Amino acid sequence: MAEEIIVAGWMDYEPADRDTMLRHLLEVGKRTRAEEPGCLDYAMTADPTDGRRIRVYERWVSQEALDEHFTTAHIREFRAVTSAPARVGASLKTFSVAVARSLR
Repeated sequence: MAEEIIVAGWMDYEPADRDTMLRHLLEVGKRTRAEEPGCLDYAMTADPTDGRRIRVYERWVSQEALDEHFTTAHIREFRAVTSAPARVGASLKTFSVAVARSLR
């Protein structure tokens, strides 16, 4: 069985652009969860302590599912409509999950 993949980190935008980007990210998240069976979780949230930052958390059944995500129509559309606001910083990493267990 393939290892699950987690994408986690943050992206920074100018404060005037963050909420616009977040709206687009929320829409692409809805489509990703609805249309991609390999997506287990997809969440983009505004950081409550930093007016520039969007927190990123995604969970995928495999690296192949994540790779396929980047080829979808909704990601192409997202990239086309969000090309103007430039990121001013980012830290995004992928993690392979070898073992997972319930916290409680």
